[in-house]
Amino acid sequence: MPKDMRTWIRQLEEAGEMIHVRKPVHPQLEMGALLYQTRDKALFFEDLKGHPGWRSLGQAPANPRLAAIAFDTTLEDLVPTFAGKMHLRQPCEMVSTGPVKDIIWTGDQVDIQKLPAHKAGVRDAGPFITAGLCVTKDPDTGVRNVCFHRLQVKTRTRTGLLMAPRHTFLNYRKYEERDEPMPIAIFIGHHPLYYMAAATTGPYEMDEFELTGGLLGEPVKLVKCETLDLEVPFDAEIVLEGHVLPREREPEGPFSEFQDYYIAGAGDNPFIEIQTMTMRRDAIFKNIQNGSEVEGCVYHKVPMSAAIYNRIKTIGGFVDLKNVMTLPGIFGVVVQMTPRYYGQARNVLLGVLSCEYLHPKVAIAVDEDVDIFNNTEIIWALNTRVNPEKDIVVLPGMHLIPMDPTGAEFGTTGQPGWHRIGGKVLIDATKPPTCDPEARDQFERIRPIGKGEIKLEDYL
Repeated sequence: MPKDMRTWIRQLEEAGEMIHVRKPVHPQLEMGALLYQTRDKALFFEDLKGHPGWRSLGQAPANPRLAAIAFDTTLEDLVPTFAGKMHLRQPCEMVSTGPVKDIIWTGDQVDIQKLPAHKAGVRDAGPFITAGLCVTKDPDTGVRNVCFHRLQVKTRTRTGLLMAPRHTFLNYRKYEERDEPMPIAIFIGHHPLYYMAAATTGPYEMDEFELTGGLLGEPVKLVKCETLDLEVPFDAEIVLEGHVLPREREPEGPFSEFQDYYIAGAGDNPFIEIQTMTMRRDAIFKNIQNGSEVEGCVYHKVPMSAAIYNRIKTIGGFVDLKNVMTLPGIFGVVVQMTPRYYGQARNVLLGVLSCEYLHPKVAIAVDEDVDIFNNTEIIWALNTRVNPEKDIVVLPGMHLIPMDPTGAEFGTTGQPGWHRIGGKVLIDATKPPTCDPEARDQFERIRPIGKGEIKLEDYL
């Protein structure tokens, strides 16, 4: 049975990880605060002020622990499990129709302002569609791309569109060179592994729908759009069909971004003209809250950690790698490993800082006795195992992701040369390597007698 947002909701319900909000909630005045403060469980809003009949799902997954449920694994095995599936592909299956075609609106029927898109932060330029995955194609080869983009709701048929200079923007530039509008389809609401695949940085030729099939273990079923030569999941909740006009820009943003700031991306950006909407008869709207350590971050943290896991495990031939996790703010990565030689951790951290993602600018290595899912443990390792004069290396003049507000900005949003330059740092917070057992032994952590065997509850 294909996995969609409905099966995901049932999975969260069965795991006891869903909170139903039955009191009326205003998407633009109240929902953002509720999503931002709920870091432990998913929220299902059953009554939306100003949007009768609509329901909305958010914070699903609220954290990596809930993301592990989507992968049918545990938090500790989440990244290794994802990393082990990143090479898998399932060819897509075309079908004639599906639930997303229950309702079809065109012309004057189209009004995206009726969707219960929420306003995430006080400085946001308006409501944003945050859970829309954008489907485009290379006009020369037909190669398909599926990607996250923030979509500011501007009028009944227009959204803003922020594109960093990556795959979607490359497709758009090709259409601009032809002076043609770029077809774009946006599907809203699906199983989280669709979002994980869309957030995975791979080669330009990678079809994220085929990666989704590999992650799910079943082919993604696609239907043709009504008015575009594009395909979308047959069981999505909502699909918007439109075009990005060539060579036209207008003010977009600010928006509550993943780093917990408004600073990056706002400016003159392209926009989308929507011409068609299709949806399920009882469509559920998906809202994603951005900011530090909420759902928007989960879709960055997990794919990035898995890609880095695969990249660094063979540096120097072999790394005794335990786990990887992206830190709050998305610009830091912690690697859990057992160093075998002096200098090995530095080599591994250089691999992190030069990975396919531009986000990492802080890379930290710790040993297997440090819980990388506990930030207090990471800070403890930094304080007790780092000699700053020899264990910290700063690399100046590095290419940063343009969404990092600390770097020097070159170019502007909406243009292909937009980027930032700044420093990166690696921090070796590991114990001495196993090749020096005497030095390593000095850093063995204290262990109470009976740890793991003697339980307090047995004495109460």
